[in-house]
Amino acid sequence: MNETELQKFRDQLKCSFSQLEDVFEDCIQDALRQLTNKGVKAYLKGASQVCMIGRGFDPVLVYLEEMPTVAHRVGESSLSLVAETVWNMSRSPNGKAIPPFVDTIAEAARRTGSEDSFKHYVELIVDMMDQTSRSIHDNQGSVYPSPGLPEILKQMPYLLNQLSLEGLKNWIEYGVRNYRMRPDYQKAYFSMQSADSKAMLQRERHGTLFMDSERKLDTYLRALWDEDEHFVPYSLGFDELRKPRPYYDNLGIRVPDVYDDKNGVSGINRYRATIAHMAAHRRWTSTIVADNFSPFQRVGVELLEDSRVEYLTMLEYPGLRSILKALHPFPVEGDCDPEKESCILHRLAMLSRAILDEDHGYQNPVIHEFVDRFYDAMKDGESSTKAMSNIAISFVAKTRLQSDQSPNIRFVNTEVDYRDDNRHMWVFIEENDEAEDYDATREIENEEVEVDGLPPRHYKEWDYRSLTYRPDWVSLYESLHPSGSAADIDNLLEKHSALAKRLKQILDTLKPQQYVRVRYQEEGSELDLDVAIRSLIDFKAGSQPDPRINMSHKHDGRDIAVMLLLDLSQSLNDIPDGCDQSILELSKEAVSLLAWAIEHLGDKFAISGFSSNTRHEVRYQHIKGFSEHWDDTVKSRLAAIQAGYSTRMGAAMRHAAHYLGAQKADKKLLLILTDGEPSDIDAEDDKLLIQDTHKAVQELDQDGIFTYCINLDPHADDYVEEIFGGQFSVIDHVDRLPEKLPKLFMSLTR
Repeated sequence: MNETELQKFRDQLKCSFSQLEDVFEDCIQDALRQLTNKGVKAYLKGASQVCMIGRGFDPVLVYLEEMPTVAHRVGESSLSLVAETVWNMSRSPNGKAIPPFVDTIAEAARRTGSEDSFKHYVELIVDMMDQTSRSIHDNQGSVYPSPGLPEILKQMPYLLNQLSLEGLKNWIEYGVRNYRMRPDYQKAYFSMQSADSKAMLQRERHGTLFMDSERKLDTYLRALWDEDEHFVPYSLGFDELRKPRPYYDNLGIRVPDVYDDKNGVSGINRYRATIAHMAAHRRWTSTIVADNFSPFQRVGVELLEDSRVEYLTMLEYPGLRSILKALHPFPVEGDCDPEKESCILHRLAMLSRAILDEDHGYQNPVIHEFVDRFYDAMKDGESSTKAMSNIAISFVAKTRLQSDQSPNIRFVNTEVDYRDDNRHMWVFIEENDEAEDYDATREIENEEVEVDGLPPRHYKEWDYRSLTYRPDWVSLYESLHPSGSAADIDNLLEKHSALAKRLKQILDTLKPQQYVRVRYQEEGSELDLDVAIRSLIDFKAGSQPDPRINMSHKHDGRDIAVMLLLDLSQSLNDIPDGCDQSILELSKEAVSLLAWAIEHLGDKFAISGFSSNTRHEVRYQHIKGFSEHWDDTVKSRLAAIQAGYSTRMGAAMRHAAHYLGAQKADKKLLLILTDGEPSDIDAEDDKLLIQDTHKAVQELDQDGIFTYCINLDPHADDYVEEIFGGQFSVIDHVDRLPEKLPKLFMSLTR
């Protein structure tokens, strides 16, 4: 580092201690090795803040020497956290505790090992200081410093090596609760001179601390699994609403900071079981789409996949079986009463235990059947995550009970605590990207159900006779619609060019006129000079420049998301009286004009079609996604739409709402274009699907989605109002649909 660069960093440190000149260069070199450019700025700002507290050079020196390593280990947010804490302590009567507090930082970072745990440690100290300071007053109301704070800080290195973070929290809370108003006893407790202090320490000192075994576990992971991953410990003492579980992501493997011995298994072996389970997932588990599974099905898939990777692990390391059997809960058959509680987790835990332990002793024939199916799938080591999902779906369906929906769920002996939370298994079709989540290999033919693409998504259905939902009653298969010729749609638009010209005049009055800037874009329509100049200065100064130097513009004042849901049932092939085109052909023309109009307005919109062949096969096909523009790709899909099968409308509406509800818009509109009433070949009661669709309309209305039906059936007055209330239009002259549909949309969204 040359003198100019060194001086540049020195100028950022607002501190005038003469001793600083002797150590600054070494400290900044260390910071540059371990911190990002942003981190270095935070480091110098934090050191300046510590310098301004007026407590001498020692706290500044400790901060400069220790914080690069601390931030490298537990995250750069610790730089400002420590500086702010020191600053606040200096503004309280506890200023004398600053040097011992700063001295504990390096050891605390080493023992906590993660950003969240380190933050919890600092919060413990601050809370203890606040509670023991504010509680001691003289007759004039003055606040005195905490008697116990300096004492506990002196003992902190020893305490951190003896206790987990949860144990430290409990030990501190005992002292504060009992000696907050008694200064002498408080000092004795936190200096570990009193008998109850030592007794509490002994009570909280238990289990195997992760930090004492980190090197062993790191070697275990490398040697047996050929993995080189960073461990991130977490504490169980700070999440009261939801107990954290092990998991892994791109930041590392998350494990508890302490494990007690359990069922004859030592703490270190519990760590090994947990790590082996996650390493097995990393090796053998493939991701699957979550959106098409109900919550119970997802739990079942996770459980079967857990069992699969453990089976594969035990083939390689047979000695692990005894550890897993000891740690896995053993649900007692018959303990759960389905008349009083939901037993779904109890049944799944029984299945998991039966797969692991051949001496399980369960008599339930369904458990035996699915254990056999599991091992059939595992023959010769050939298995997959998808195979487990199929078994899980079958198990949940075959054992389903009405009481499974009860909020009173039995959790006793169902938690397998060495297993992770399986977040790595699932991918979600997120906002605006559903079209991109499909490809040609996932398309389905009109003659057969999708079997190789996405698994079915199951929806409830309303039974008006019993006034209850049938859970997971309908199986819906979704796919990207096959493509045809985009030129066919262009020809249709050319056919209606005169109508399009009239529509454009109306559209121009609806189109938002106000532009707003969207700044900080990597790609945009023009250069954002302020950001570009700042980035150039950063580049010249040797810092990482901000690449978001462009900006774009968008219309403001109209925020609408529209989903057009097309009924593609067999009746669309009919040719109405007085027409020379089928309803399907007229629908293509109308939808083409509508899509052209919405694209011109700039509203977010999507197009999907549906048909059904009993409740076991509702087909939902994506024609245009919210993130796609009205281009040749979308036109080619619309050109290829075909009609067939029946009209199970409720499930299709609920699935459309799944995507529409995820859009960020002030108004959400679901337009349904149909030529008849809801029906299907397995529905003997004509009123059943009508009432279910009416219930779906009510559900969507509660979710903030406005539903509107455009019906082409001349006899629709007999049923459409019962379903949609006043939210419908009946087009008697179907040949006028291309003209009516865009105008109807504009009137709805004006």
